[in-house]
Amino acid sequence: MSHDDLVTSIPANILNTQSIDFHTKDTKKVRSYSGYAHLDSTENPGTQNHLFYWFFESQTCNPHVAVADQQELISGTPLLIWLNGGPGASSLLGLFLENGPLSIGDDAAGTVSVTSNTWNQEAHVVYWDQPLGTGYSCSDAGELVKDEKALARMFWEALQKFFDKHPEYARCPLYVCGESYAGKYVPAIALEIDERNRLHEGQHLDLRGISVGNGWIKPELSLRVLIDYAYTTGFLGIGQKESLYEDYAVFQAALAERRMKRATRLGNDLVARVLACGGNFDLYDVRRWDDLPMGALRAYLDGEAVKQALHVPTDVPWQCADNAGPVAEALVKDNMADASGLYAEIVDKGYKTLLYTGNFDTACGYQSTEEILDDLMRRKGAQEHAEWRHAPRLIWTRAQGNPKGFVRRHGRLTQVSVPDSGHQVPAFQPQVCREMLYNWLFDRPFPGYDPQQQLKPADGAAGSRKS
Repeated sequence: MSHDDLVTSIPANILNTQSIDFHTKDTKKVRSYSGYAHLDSTENPGTQNHLFYWFFESQTCNPHVAVADQQELISGTPLLIWLNGGPGASSLLGLFLENGPLSIGDDAAGTVSVTSNTWNQEAHVVYWDQPLGTGYSCSDAGELVKDEKALARMFWEALQKFFDKHPEYARCPLYVCGESYAGKYVPAIALEIDERNRLHEGQHLDLRGISVGNGWIKPELSLRVLIDYAYTTGFLGIGQKESLYEDYAVFQAALAERRMKRATRLGNDLVARVLACGGNFDLYDVRRWDDLPMGALRAYLDGEAVKQALHVPTDVPWQCADNAGPVAEALVKDNMADASGLYAEIVDKGYKTLLYTGNFDTACGYQSTEEILDDLMRRKGAQEHAEWRHAPRLIWTRAQGNPKGFVRRHGRLTQVSVPDSGHQVPAFQPQVCREMLYNWLFDRPFPGYDPQQQLKPADGAAGSRKS
């Protein structure tokens, strides 16, 4: 089967003096496809919207063997959708800087190399730029998405187009994964897929679960936690903390009155004030003063040879922003809305759910996720809440005994806290993060121990420890 979106090679640097071959007559390292799902606009009839994807087949599949001769293997392999957040952040950030098979150097040449920590080692992975105006995704009429429902509806249509073009992957177990503001996108998209499946609309997609890292889910909670974390780590004095609490109360009042544009402006101002009081520490890693460097990625992805290799028109610029610019402005009413109820629906419907956090993130960190899940379980009833509270919180250990993470599982829900990591966990702890994902995906154990079992008094001696 031939595809017009096949990626055969890409430039290995900005100057295009070398290339990385994917799939040529002599070299078949991996099947990779990139291009657009073209969607008819309902808002602007006669125009189209274009959502960009870049797909990598699992390395468990053999690119030298025809698809038809290994269809069972291909269909049995999980397919992961990866979405970065922002709003406005291209998912190619995730590809090149976090969990993809390629990385880009922080040098002037923008040298691209193949990585060993890629998530497509045992799963198919497709990176999507969405919503419109993000990355290479664009609209003939300059259309932008204003809420999660419209975003999810458009993304479902894009998935249908992708699987129409690539039916060989249509029966794969499907997982929607993402990070940060995708904490809103991921459950909204999953619930849209679930609804369309139930209505027997379009091609049935075998949705199995969702995974979210450091999700922006309940902003009202995350902003309170941000103030407390900055104070705890010494970036705020007690007077500053109290002053910021007063600002926070004004933000909460706007939220309670459903004045969402005002709430977003006040929330963003509050974040800026916390950072300024702390000497502008990195919001995404309290140990740093600057965010992870994007390196030469913008210059690389705006290169004509790269666009040609990825089937992107040369006049389409690569757009990438973090909670700024047209994409964020269009989602101004969505930004501070509470999306935690979507997770309750996902869990109630029995989908596998993984929420993980890097413990040095101040934007969407551990405490927010912990309290969101606790509240979610409280809503399910006293018994479910008690079972969640008393589920063992395992210390997942390395061979030497140091923790890789802290893991709690109950039913279809898994929560992992990853030490020594900021906001972008796959970038800070690539090996640990991939192992965590695969343990969750393939129901593998998290080797470790329950510290509370070790701390139980032995032989009636209070405070004694079992060795």
